Amino acid sequence: MPQVRIRPATLRPPGAGATDDAETLLDLVKALALYEKEPAAVKATADDLRRAGTGPRPYFEAIVAELDGRPAGFALYFHNFSTWTGRPGLYLEDLFVHEWARGHGIGRRLMAECARIALARGCGRLDLWVLHWNPTREFYHRLGIEHMKDWLPYRADAKGIERLAQEKA
Repeated sequence: MPQVRIRPATLRPPGAGATDDAETLLDLVKALALYEKEPAAVKATADDLRRAGTGPRPYFEAIVAELDGRPAGFALYFHNFSTWTGRPGLYLEDLFVHEWARGHGIGRRLMAECARIALARGCGRLDLWVLHWNPTREFYHRLGIEHMKDWLPYRADAKGIERLAQEKA
């Protein structure tokens, strides 16, 4: 029977000299980008992940799924905050399981671990975005995660942020 293990990703500051999961996470991010038909969109490096995922206030955390000791998937998340509830939320930026590892309940286990983390931290919600064409939308529905029909995502990219920052205060 295949062995599935879900564990926190380990990251060390760049140049720390110890092994960590930065390269593994980057490989998984690249595999996700390929799945989402955007392989050239990944600009991050392992050191970028190390810088952003370490220090006194990391920008993200991640968990890694292993199948028989081999990296099979991951979930990367960070906190947001609801002014209406006065509570933090957990935003799931990425969830991915390699195709060769699907069918072993890894995605469900990653989601359950994210829910346990959210619950332990007093989060009032778990948020994520899913591409409209992604067949895993049904997976999320089966888990009780619903599509928010009344809210539209908006984003300012780097150029938009620069342009907006030039506005007079």
